[in-house]
Amino acid sequence: MIIVRLDRVMADRKMSLNELSQRVGLTTVNLSLLKTGKAKGIRFNTLASICKELECQPGDILEYVDDEM
Repeated sequence: MIIVRLDRVMADRKMSLNELSQRVGLTTVNLSLLKTGKAKGIRFNTLASICKELECQPGDILEYVDDEM
């Protein structure tokens, strides 16, 4: 399973959901779905925009955990 750590990275950067939404060009609803792990997918260009604004790497936001653990 993929765990989304967007909330942690945003907190580390002291950036609100509304601020990131405006900077990336996503609605707060879609960004919230991603943040809570309820999104079905993410486009690479969206991930790149988020990483650019948060000054991080994709691995800082997404983590793979084996379901069978």
